[in-house]
Order: sequence, then C-alpha cells, then structure tokens
Amino acid sequence: MNDIAQSSGKGRRTLYTYFKSKEEIYYAVIESELERLSDKLDEVAAKRIPPQEKIIELIYMHLSMIRETVVRNGNLRAEFFRNIWMVEKVRKNFDDAEIELFRKVFREGMEDGEFDIENVELIADITHYCIKGLEVPYIYGRIAHGMKEEDTKPQVAKFVYGALGKFQRK
Repeated sequence: MNDIAQSSGKGRRTLYTYFKSKEEIYYAVIESELERLSDKLDEVAAKRIPPQEKIIELIYMHLSMIRETVVRNGNLRAEFFRNIWMVEKVRKNFDDAEIELFRKVFREGMEDGEFDIENVELIADITHYCIKGLEVPYIYGRIAHGMKEEDTKPQVAKFVYGALGKFQRK
C-alpha cells in the first residue's frame, strides 16, 4: 500500500478511505480497464458497417485492448496470470455485456441475410469464449507470430464467416 500511495501521490490513509486492501485496488483497476474495453467495443458495434465487418473488428478490438492493458500494467500482468480465477470473478459483468453485444450484431447479420445462425444465443456464447480463450496466446504473441494484422484479418474473416454460414460474394 505504501508503494501504491507513493505512486498515486496520495497518502496511505487516503487509500484506506476508499480501499480496504491492495486486492480491492487491483479489482478497481481491472474494472476500470474493462469499462474502457467495453466502451471501445460499444463504439465498434455502433459503427455503420456491415455486421460481418463488425464481428471481425470486435474480435480484434477485444484481443488488442486486452493485450495492451495487460502489457501496460506490469502488476496487472503478473496478477492476471497468477490468479486468473480472481480476474474471472471481476470480469463477469463485462463478459455478460460482451455476449449480449455479439447477440445484437449476430441478429443484425441475420436480418441483413448475411448470417445463417440457428441459435444466436449459443453462437454468441461460443464466440465470446473462443475469443476469451485466445487472450493468453495473443498476449504472449503465440498466434500469428510475426504477422501483421492486415495479413491475418482475411484468414480470420474466412474462418469466422464460414462458422456463421456467411456466403462469400464473388
């Protein structure tokens, strides 16, 4: 707590006014970062672009923001990997909101005739958890090592569109 107080320019007593422990501060940092990510995902979802493009942008935004957040916050990075279950508890509301965002975009795609999905709720859940499962390898650079985003997007899009029943236009 002394280090946190010194870094923040606040006194220890001030910190204890708002937080009972450094774990509570850690939770607050995670929640703040997840709000930031949620805002960015909402911006993507609000864009006036086809639903199939939104899905790809949502995937890349999620992964890049998670990596940037974890890398930028050294202590967050260490704790993220050390106590993933604590992180899971804090991010439950974010996960639920992200799943709902995917449902919305998938419904848009169904209405536009771009997606052929039988169960939007199930596909949104699967999409969310697949992306979440990619977080750690993405943070460590184990996915598409050495490739640029513009090189990977067409392959990711092909994979995602195939899973969503998207018919490729010729």
